[in-house]
Parts: sequence; C-alpha cells; structure tokens
Amino acid sequence: MFGRIARRYDLANRLLSGGIDRNWRARLVRAVRQAAPPGPVLDLATGSGDVAFALSRGLAPGTPIVGTDFCLPMLAEAEKKKAAAGPGAYAEVRFVPGDGLALPFPAGAFAAATIAFGLRNMADRGRCLAELRRVLRPDGCLFVLEFSRPRAWLRPWYYLYLRRLLPVVAGWLTRDAEAYRYLNRTIEEFPGAEALSGEIRAAGFPRVSAVRLSGGIVALHEAHLTVQAPSSSFRA
Repeated sequence: MFGRIARRYDLANRLLSGGIDRNWRARLVRAVRQAAPPGPVLDLATGSGDVAFALSRGLAPGTPIVGTDFCLPMLAEAEKKKAAAGPGAYAEVRFVPGDGLALPFPAGAFAAATIAFGLRNMADRGRCLAELRRVLRPDGCLFVLEFSRPRAWLRPWYYLYLRRLLPVVAGWLTRDAEAYRYLNRTIEEFPGAEALSGEIRAAGFPRVSAVRLSGGIVALHEAHLTVQAPSSSFRA
C-alpha cells in the first residue's frame, strides 16, 4: 500500500496536515538534540526520509543517521531526495532496507532511535519496541512521534475530517483513497498517549514521558533506558 502512494506521499502529507507536519518533526528533532547522548541515530519507518534529513540538519554535524524501512519504493524516494540535494549533502545519512520486527543491526548500535507515524503500522507493537530497545546502547533514548487522541473539544471536528474529508482529498491526490481509509482506521484504533506510554515501559524503558501536540492530535513520547530521574511522568 505504501509502495503505491510513495511518489505522492510527501505532497499528500503537506496538504492533509496543513503543513503542520514540519512543526511536529521540528519538535522531534529538538527533543533528540536535548535529551539523547551523542552517537548514531536510527530512524525506523523512515519512509521518504523527511525525519532522517531533519535529524541531519538539526543534530551535531557529522552525526550518523540511519533510516530504515521495509517499503522499497519509499526508500527510493528518500534516495532521490538525497541525490537532489547535491554531492556531499546529507553524507552522514544512509538508508537501509529493514523490518521493524527484526532489525538488521547489532545490539547497542545506536545512541538514539526515532519512529514517526510508523508504530501504528507494525504488526506487533511490543515486538517492534523490544527491537528498538535491543539496538539502543545502555544509555540510549527512544522517541516516538505518533497520532493520539485529540482533546474533547477538538474530537468531533477532527474525526469528521478524518472520516469524511481526508479520504476524498487524499484519493484525489494519490489516486488511492483506500490507503487513507486505512490511515483513518489505524488512527482511531491506536491507544492514547498514556496507554502508549505504558506499552513503552513494558518493553523495557523505565523512564517515559509524553507531550501532546496540536490539541492532542499527536503525541511525542520520550523514553530512556537509564533511571536517572524520577520514574516515568506524563506531561499534558
């Protein structure tokens, strides 16, 4: 399904989010910059590479960034962007095919890992989170940016948009409305920020916090393998 919409994926994201997806990525990058130890960063479910490129721009120069995804057409789009940026641009970014349930990396390979709007698509969230924990160093951090449950005042309008308007517009843009009906279903069925924080803790991250963005439409989770601060907290 993602292969079918790969070429128009970025355009659809910009229009359907009203451009606010850039702000969400910026918050993710800022969190990584402030909280993660120095070292290589994995971006799982990297898709067309937007998060990987944003990390490259926002982190210390030379920080190795590895983007991985099992959808080869999406990785092809990421490689096109890298090539279009010119020789030497994003030299520290590389893209590797990989399954989120069986990552092709050794234990402890990364200082930090990110996954933006990809955890919903994993067949087994617990197994994916366990794999992310495995490939992190003992002092590593995980950052999960994902759709969540909007606040009560926004909920009726948000779900009206998801169910009625989004599939029509997305179908016109991508010629694949069914892909965005799938998106609707996964968003509505996905746990809220507090429940997802619990799943992340259960995967072996003792310190987890979350912040709601854009009225709760999305949430940014930050998870640490070290217990250097009071046990997991939830920030509204």
